[in-house]
Amino acid sequence: MKIAILGCGWLGFPLGQNLVKKGYEVKGTVTSEAKTTRLAEVGIQPVVLQLNPEADEVVLSDFLQADLLVIAIPPRAGKYGDSFHVEQMKGILPTLQKSSIQKVVYISSTSVYPDLGQVATEDSEVISTHSLIQVENLLKNALGDNVTILRCGGLMGAERIPAKYFAGKTINTGAIPVNYVHQEDAVGVVTTILEKGIFGETFNVVSPEHPVRKEVYLKNCAELGFTEPIFIEPETTIPYKVIDATKLLNKTGYEFRYANPVDYKYQDVVC
Repeated sequence: MKIAILGCGWLGFPLGQNLVKKGYEVKGTVTSEAKTTRLAEVGIQPVVLQLNPEADEVVLSDFLQADLLVIAIPPRAGKYGDSFHVEQMKGILPTLQKSSIQKVVYISSTSVYPDLGQVATEDSEVISTHSLIQVENLLKNALGDNVTILRCGGLMGAERIPAKYFAGKTINTGAIPVNYVHQEDAVGVVTTILEKGIFGETFNVVSPEHPVRKEVYLKNCAELGFTEPIFIEPETTIPYKVIDATKLLNKTGYEFRYANPVDYKYQDVVC
């Protein structure tokens, strides 16, 4: 099977590395020539491709000569605007539909659910104007049961350590439950979807357990030597949500390596 990964960054790169080790032929995109060496070193065929939001049609067509596509590019809002990612996906769709790609996995986010103090399943209310929901709908309307949507929680692991971003700071969100997924499990879930051929689905991808932020941050600090945050009580109720991964567990049989974010491991390279 030939697998194309659109976006060989923080998630796409270790995913590609893992798939190469399993014997798949993998190609992946980066945005500059300087980033190609890293991919080539682990056996991923590098392709320099930028979506600004349009793509070089020749390069894109060649890249999409594969059996399966994983779309793992982060939506870049900011100076580009909320519609930028939507325009990127609209731009590649005509070429995608004419290509040899048979199945697509789209990496979305649990940010599509509003913070209503609820347990959110895949059937829960979403923010209809969210750019990721617009892209999810775009892909589902165009590809039907040939696309699976993975709504990932906060991606952690490797150099992404929750407490690192709050060390020594005063925060009032210590009692809020977390919705994280470790990089290794994100890679594992995508790999399972590909190998089991589970398509036409939408899944929440988060660790099944949801400790509060204070517990996670203090564990990070104790293990890694960060200065502990200063936790204070909020003056008003802080909106939150708890993301339910039950559907993923039941339909895929995936077993999380890190079911509890308190137990996450951090390292430089994840395979």
